[in-house]
Amino acid sequence: MIVREIVAKGILSKSEVYEYVVNPYTGCQHACSYCYARFMKRFTGHQEPWGEFVDVKINAADLLRQQIEKKKKGRVWISGVCDPYQPLEGKYRLTRKCLEILIGHGWPVTVQTKSPLVLRDIDLLKVAKDIEVGMTVTTADDTVRQLFEPHAPPIKGRIKALDELHGAGIRTYAMIAPMLPKAEGLAAQLRGKVDYVLIDRMNYHYGDWVYRKHQLETAMSDDFFNQETKQLASAFETEHIDCRVLC
Repeated sequence: MIVREIVAKGILSKSEVYEYVVNPYTGCQHACSYCYARFMKRFTGHQEPWGEFVDVKINAADLLRQQIEKKKKGRVWISGVCDPYQPLEGKYRLTRKCLEILIGHGWPVTVQTKSPLVLRDIDLLKVAKDIEVGMTVTTADDTVRQLFEPHAPPIKGRIKALDELHGAGIRTYAMIAPMLPKAEGLAAQLRGKVDYVLIDRMNYHYGDWVYRKHQLETAMSDDFFNQETKQLASAFETEHIDCRVLC
């Protein structure tokens, strides 16, 4: 893993998902096989394979303090093209520093991660006026997770983190995206732990080789996604969990 400490030029950027996005890091140690964010290499000039480099924006908090005074208040996504709680966050604490600034200014925030490290910041999250924390959970089967996301935290740990956050009164959601094989068990596992669920399919092809390697090609089809989504949506309805299909 090549880790570089860099001085960024900006940190509070416009987003197509929410009004703004903050990415404290470029690159991600989780190195998920399907990750759409690898397109960033076209702009950063990295030659290393995705998942083998991380640029640490050591001035992220200083930049945010400057930029937040000049911008109209809007919801901030943390984060779009990296996991804000990847292992390096344990050392650098950039996500926490940015959260402190955003919460201190009363800005609405949506956090999205795969890591239970988010629990470290539960003290901040509990006092925020308008915040939600989403955990990406792609399958109910950790064996499947290991095929596609071998360097990401186990599914059990993610769901346990959602439970603790939700129990602390923090608005939570699960992002089932991309929906991988054996996701149908998630409704029961997420019962009482989330306010809503988002479902999306893999409409990009970086991880196609994993499906082929493990004879899972049928799970790439429209029929598979439609059938699984129907089952999941029905199960979430039974559990009284708001379910939104994005595609």
